[in-house]
Amino acid sequence: MTGPDPAVAAARSAVRDALADLAPGTRVLVACSGGADSLALAAATAFVASRAAILAGSVTVDHALLPGSAEVARRTAAACAAMGLEPALVRTVTVAGPGGPEASARHARYAAIEDAAREAGAAVVLLGHTLDDQAETVLLALARGSGARSLAGMAPRRGDLRRPFLHLRRADTEQVCRALGLDPVDDPGNAADGPWRTADGGPLRRAAVRERVLPALAEALGPGVPEALARTAGLLREDADLLDTLAAELLARAESSAPDADADAPAGDDADAPAAPAGDAGDAGDAGDAGDAGDDADAPAGDAGDAGDPGHGGDAGGPAAGGGLALDVGVLAAAHPALRRRALRLAAAAAGCPGGALSARHVAALDALVVRYHGQGPTMLPGGVTGSRACGRLTLVPHGVAVDGTPLGD
Repeated sequence: MTGPDPAVAAARSAVRDALADLAPGTRVLVACSGGADSLALAAATAFVASRAAILAGSVTVDHALLPGSAEVARRTAAACAAMGLEPALVRTVTVAGPGGPEASARHARYAAIEDAAREAGAAVVLLGHTLDDQAETVLLALARGSGARSLAGMAPRRGDLRRPFLHLRRADTEQVCRALGLDPVDDPGNAADGPWRTADGGPLRRAAVRERVLPALAEALGPGVPEALARTAGLLREDADLLDTLAAELLARAESSAPDADADAPAGDDADAPAAPAGDAGDAGDAGDAGDAGDDADAPAGDAGDAGDPGHGGDAGGPAAGGGLALDVGVLAAAHPALRRRALRLAAAAAGCPGGALSARHVAALDALVVRYHGQGPTMLPGGVTGSRACGRLTLVPHGVAVDGTPLGD
């Protein structure tokens, strides 16, 4: 008796590992666009879940951007139901807003998948990103001049999102579909010469990287480029996770030791900034990836049924987003520049700045309030957040809100 095709066996093993910590009766949801990656994931999940007493369903998002998209979504949901995934949900979204078609579609898709997961009572959402998607993400981050956090690519797990296929190639998922007789959707929106363009008229960035940049790199450097890029992402993720932990600890110390607002300012404060630590040339560097939205920054727009990730801005702890923070300038100034800037990014996110809108320039301006202060006025941040310095404190508050979270009068 022969076993399953090697690609099918590898896909099932990946899903089995991803679900190993879940108790029987736990519900999971597969985000399935109908492309090869997510269809292979749906098939592998249906197989594994039925044998582990895990309840598995699916959700398909119709972006309503192309004629016939509703029928494609219906057929995809029907295919998932035929595999035994229940419920097999369809969500139709309106793609609009800033950031171009890729970003707008990604944000709409993520919101729809989160809503479907809540409705279905799913503890886990499975996404079909592959090693090829990870390599594309790293290259896109490099092109933006990003730092370690974005170069770390997409996390295998973050919150309720899991990506079992990050070590598998796109060719593997295509082979799964062939072996199981599945008919994946070929989305023209994923093509560099497809119907969607960037604001400058060029091809969608990820599609161009997929079809043009990676093949050119393979020709110039030989095979193994995607694997090497994914390996780099894994190494950098460990470093970035440690730095984020240390930055969160610094932020907690700065918050706990912040002087009272009505305290007398220390001698020289607000006139001459504390001396920057050795090696801090006043350069903001990449500001701890301040300009990046985390994993969500460039999640594939099409096939993988991907929600992307909400980004890293919400990991800061401290006050809930929409409140305010008061931080001790002295504690921040004494820290290593890399940790200080990363802590400032976390602080801005905790105060309500959208992670994807917070740039290195914004973090550099906050950093200047700490180590290069000469009486400059407040710094305006995305999301209506204001950063200012007075009496040895750096405060970050939403517009019209006091640092303790109470509304200010008109």
